[in-house]
Amino acid sequence: MVKSIEITKSSIRERLIIDSEVWMHHPDDHDFQPRASIEGRILSIENAGKSIEPANIELSDEEYVVAERDRLIELRVKFGVTGMHGVLTHKNPNPRTGPNAKKLAESRWKTLLPLSL
Repeated sequence: MVKSIEITKSSIRERLIIDSEVWMHHPDDHDFQPRASIEGRILSIENAGKSIEPANIELSDEEYVVAERDRLIELRVKFGVTGMHGVLTHKNPNPRTGPNAKKLAESRWKTLLPLSL
């Protein structure tokens, strides 16, 4: 299940692009169904069917015009799992920063979401 949703950045290329981070409870959770809506100038991203706090961002004039014109957004999601991608509890005394360094896999996802105005 989704623990929280956070919008990190909004930008415009050909359409409105929203970058976000979604934190999950467990690595095997696959229950994320995003919905986007605009009320006034506030864009809200929420998970369908689950009662968590939606992520909100206030759009600039140009971003609002592009969103209203296209009636969709491009949502880029970076998934994180609580405990796996959080704060390290035991640091390795010999961290490697070279090309052979091991990193945790980060799930990324990109989709087009219709807007409800």
